[in-house]
Amino acid sequence: MAWCAARSIHVPAIDVGALRKRAPVAAGVGFASVAGTTLWNSFPSSSKRSTPFACLGISTDSRIKEAVQTEKAPAALGPYSQAIKANNFLFVSGVLGLVPETGKFISDSVEDQTEQVLKNMGEILKAGGASYAAVVKTTIMLADLKDFKKVNEIYAKYFPSPAPARATYQVAALPLDAKIEIECIAAL
Repeated sequence: MAWCAARSIHVPAIDVGALRKRAPVAAGVGFASVAGTTLWNSFPSSSKRSTPFACLGISTDSRIKEAVQTEKAPAALGPYSQAIKANNFLFVSGVLGLVPETGKFISDSVEDQTEQVLKNMGEILKAGGASYAAVVKTTIMLADLKDFKKVNEIYAKYFPSPAPARATYQVAALPLDAKIEIECIAAL
């Protein structure tokens, strides 16, 4: 996804047909805000002055979608990737507290599983060219929301300030009866 804002001066026309073939999902918005008015008024007068604009483009071109895989984290348990790189983001699938070498949980405790989840996530982030500092959003799924405080104490050690945006949910069940699963999105 990319945002752009510019003053369009002598910009050639866009071939919309070609754009549709390469990026089936696209949106454009006229620059009609207070900031736009200020920007408009700040440019020197010109008979050929054109209107500033803003646009949002989302590409679904599969050539810009790249799977990330590392043996230093547990393999995906189904038909999905450990992570996907797309549009300057790294989307990390839900990670469990499995030991990569054995495929078994490190223990039954939520504290140990949380620690292992975050270690596994770190390896996936590294394989994708990111780090904990690049994470902008996490989603935590807990088997028991009463573990929230325990998880927070461990989680806080991994993410530097400013901490990523986050949502935490108690779920009915997790794969392999895990106590915790965490997914994240990192900026590249």
